[in-house]
Amino acid sequence: MAIAPETLKEEALEPRSAPPGSGAAHDDNFHNPPEKPSAQFHHDADVITRDLRHRALIQSALGKYGLARASKQSKFQDWQAARQAAGDVKWEALGRLDSHLRDFADKIEARGAKVFWASHGDEARDYVVQVIKDAGAKRIIKSKTMTGEEIHLNAALEKEGFEVAESDLGEYIVQLREEAPYHFVFPAMHLSRGEISDLFKEKLGTESTDDPERLTMIAREVMREKYIAADVGISGANFAISETGTISITENEGNARLTIGLPKIHIAIFGIEKVLPKMSDLALFLPMLATAGAGQALTGYNTLISGPRQPGEIDGPEELHIVLLDNGRTNLLADPEQRDALHCIRCGACLNVCPIFKNVGGHTYGTTYQGPIGSVITPHLRELQTWKHLSSASSLCGACTETCPVKIDIAHHLLQNRRNAVKEKSVWWEKLAMQGFAFFMNQPKLYRLALKVAPLAQAFHPLIKGRKIDPMYVWTKDRDFPKVARQSFREFWSKRQK
Repeated sequence: MAIAPETLKEEALEPRSAPPGSGAAHDDNFHNPPEKPSAQFHHDADVITRDLRHRALIQSALGKYGLARASKQSKFQDWQAARQAAGDVKWEALGRLDSHLRDFADKIEARGAKVFWASHGDEARDYVVQVIKDAGAKRIIKSKTMTGEEIHLNAALEKEGFEVAESDLGEYIVQLREEAPYHFVFPAMHLSRGEISDLFKEKLGTESTDDPERLTMIAREVMREKYIAADVGISGANFAISETGTISITENEGNARLTIGLPKIHIAIFGIEKVLPKMSDLALFLPMLATAGAGQALTGYNTLISGPRQPGEIDGPEELHIVLLDNGRTNLLADPEQRDALHCIRCGACLNVCPIFKNVGGHTYGTTYQGPIGSVITPHLRELQTWKHLSSASSLCGACTETCPVKIDIAHHLLQNRRNAVKEKSVWWEKLAMQGFAFFMNQPKLYRLALKVAPLAQAFHPLIKGRKIDPMYVWTKDRDFPKVARQSFREFWSKRQK
């Protein structure tokens, strides 16, 4: 889905620099991944949480989202029953994913589309590049696709000399800023109207304005020329219907529909988990996606595509290419504990309620998929030990699990990722510390002795504020370490009874 004009926020008073880690190179780092993503995460989180203006912008926007979502959610006859039904549909779809995907591919190929099965990002990028080269194309218009971000499609196309323009308003804004999207649904939610106005003035030579309609029209004027000039259109897909061989695209601006309808060649790229068994499933999933994702009853545009332009049709692409991307998804599918993470419909609801996301922001995660669900799936799609820190960036409050429209137990999966990371490669001193703690807590005499010695020993403890002993100092540099009581409750109660 796309960012709507009304989500462009009021400009705050204080100046603000761009958020850390927001540059394109910090995304999933196409050719130069960071040596230690965990160190980058902690650095960026430390910086952004101190930016009170940024936090106020995000929390204000998400507060309005919460009110809108609650209003639309109440229109469902039984929201919890709808969640259960959606989860059941996705469970069935993944349980027979091989046959559903084959049925989808066979049916859409029968109407003239070409289907390419990509095992990983390199294969997907190479195929898209080759299609464009074979067509002799130069200019590409691209609507919002998180899968494209995942495989760094823009970087690959620009490296080959192609001109790529994002047609979604939020995506276009962050493209001009050379940033990665901030959020699944609202790519530019971290920017105020004033910042967007200044960006358009610098990049497009327009006059300053804080009118959201005017800002939208500026982008629209630029986009219309690019639609007409484009040789190739690229999109993602929200759902792929096995029963009919149809892809479904949900949006609020109509940019995806123009991206599909005007260029002669269209390429749709999406993950293999996007499949739904029946067309009738959309009756549940379209309003659920709109409600959970943006607090809407239904998005402005819902488009169904079942093939290239047929004889007698007046619009649509002459060629339609479908790229079905695995890129680690079958690894997750093979995990019986966590495969339901593939149920995700990319609504972004878990990001919107997550206290960590509200404070550290989207760019801090340093990967395509942010927030709680991103913290679950990224270690599966990429590499567990390198990205295990994301699963620890959680309060485990469970808000993500409660809000997920397809009932993914996200909070539980975060714990499972932590467990799996330790099983795969334990840290010796952590293991030793836990063994020592377990032994100590099972020795009552030692425990009581420690309580008596603790007030005196605390003066020499490395966690006392002011003693910069990494990594322990991170816990106390912004907070006081509580003092140990000189009298335990057991001692107090014993004296009181006497």
